[in-house]
Amino acid sequence: MTALAPAGIRFHHGSLIIPAGAVHTTPLGYDRASVPVGAPLPLAASAELVHRLSGCGEIVVAFEGKLGDTLLALSGVRAVLDWMRLRSVRTSVRAVGPYAGLIARTGLLAQPPVTTPHGRRAVIGDRAGVEAHGSETVVSLVLDPAAPPCWSSDGRAHPDLPARHYLAVERRLGIRLPGTAPFAPTLATGPNDLMEELRSVGWLGGLTIAAITATSWPERKDYTAQRYIDLAEQIAEAQQAQARLLLIGGNAEDGLRVSAEAPRRHVQVLHLDGVPAEQLAGLFLHCDLVVGNDTGLTHLAAMTRSPERPVIGLYARHSHSKWRTGLPHHHAVATDLSDRMHQGDLCPVRDAVPPDVDVHMDAFPPSELARVCLDLLNGVWP
Repeated sequence: MTALAPAGIRFHHGSLIIPAGAVHTTPLGYDRASVPVGAPLPLAASAELVHRLSGCGEIVVAFEGKLGDTLLALSGVRAVLDWMRLRSVRTSVRAVGPYAGLIARTGLLAQPPVTTPHGRRAVIGDRAGVEAHGSETVVSLVLDPAAPPCWSSDGRAHPDLPARHYLAVERRLGIRLPGTAPFAPTLATGPNDLMEELRSVGWLGGLTIAAITATSWPERKDYTAQRYIDLAEQIAEAQQAQARLLLIGGNAEDGLRVSAEAPRRHVQVLHLDGVPAEQLAGLFLHCDLVVGNDTGLTHLAAMTRSPERPVIGLYARHSHSKWRTGLPHHHAVATDLSDRMHQGDLCPVRDAVPPDVDVHMDAFPPSELARVCLDLLNGVWP
């Protein structure tokens, strides 16, 4: 961690290992490193869950809630499928709901074919997905982001949600699973119509920055287009380059909107609103830098990018460690309040924690954020 400004804004590298004693954790109950893959855990499994899953011929992955919660919970689906492979339980797997296409890109659904599946079905997903698709099932597994604690094992903490979900499922199933940190799956991407259109008009190539303004809580989490433009101007000026800034918003009321502003001194600005997440997944791969608040599209960017291309999340009020993918190139810039939520494994909403001051996204000065971005673009740990 490195202090950025007197206001208490700090950078947290994605590959930083957090000692168990530095944050509030719940002991996992065993040292994973000492338990061979496939061996029983020194904890009692949930016998009913194991029994019902063992008899399933089909698994339905069903998420209907927020994109960010869904992406961070896919490690729980991965844990169940890892267990089935270890137990040689043959099933068919399919995804339903608004994120089925994205889930298919993780490779989680690529199970060996089952020639004679029987009708017993399991549903894994969020609460809304399980309620919508859980009829006529023998078992349902809800992956609730509020449920799994920050686990600790082998002297280290596992604060990110993908690790929490994976280890919580491992404990319930009672077998050491093969997954290791980072637990989040990555998404395969490919060309799409939007990418081809942007490439044809020269918008891909050179210094390209994607900035995410889409959020479910705009009054708290929107860094605003103007701040992102200021940020891009400072990065481009320091790099002595013309930058292309993709401002990605979530307003889909009027459908897809792609519009360009007149060029600034160092920056060309393109607004993208209402773009489906599946198309953005391919676009993020071709950006030099992605910056966004702790929202689903920022997590999506981290899960679709190569390790040498950084993603930076901005955390004003919520824990910067919990609400991240755990991938080494997914970094955080966070306030003191966010750091306290991280240290105590707290949520300002769930735990009704009043902030000392009303913390907004203006806590991150573009000039200080630009310094972090430049260091990462130059391969330097800030």
